[in-house]
Amino acid sequence: MTTLNGKSVINIELDINTKDAPDFCDSFITYAEYEDGSELTEKEIDELNNDSDLVYGLVVERLY
Repeated sequence: MTTLNGKSVINIELDINTKDAPDFCDSFITYAEYEDGSELTEKEIDELNNDSDLVYGLVVERLY
């Protein structure tokens, strides 16, 4: 489970670019919510996107 600021993050939406497979380095998170239903801000989403291992793991989980 993904967490940010000590809160669980759910409903993560991705923009997946399969043209750069298997690296998927052009893929990124476009939207996410905290478990309480509040949306992450752009800054918080950017913070998640800075974790390339997290983004890669989410992409692989969705595709395979």
